[in-house]
Amino acid sequence: MPYYVYLLASGKHGTLYLGVTNDLVRRVHEHRSKAAPGFSERYSIDRLVWFEIYDDAVTAITREKQLKKWRRDWKIRLIEEQNPDWADLYPGICS
Repeated sequence: MPYYVYLLASGKHGTLYLGVTNDLVRRVHEHRSKAAPGFSERYSIDRLVWFEIYDDAVTAITREKQLKKWRRDWKIRLIEEQNPDWADLYPGICS
């Protein structure tokens, strides 16, 4: 079963949210529909701008913890290496 580490943004260079899940489509949909109260709902963070895929939960969680320690500018560089326009990747993973 794949696991995903992902970054959501409120907009280009906006507020960021970092998470890990085993169902990226479902989890991003929950953020977008404001299904669960919390940080992403409060700051309207619903644009999927980056993600990585891992084969197991331990590796994905380890990577998430590593990225949570990163400075904001490092996370922005990570996003812009793969997604320079900060396009919402969610429509592409739904089809």
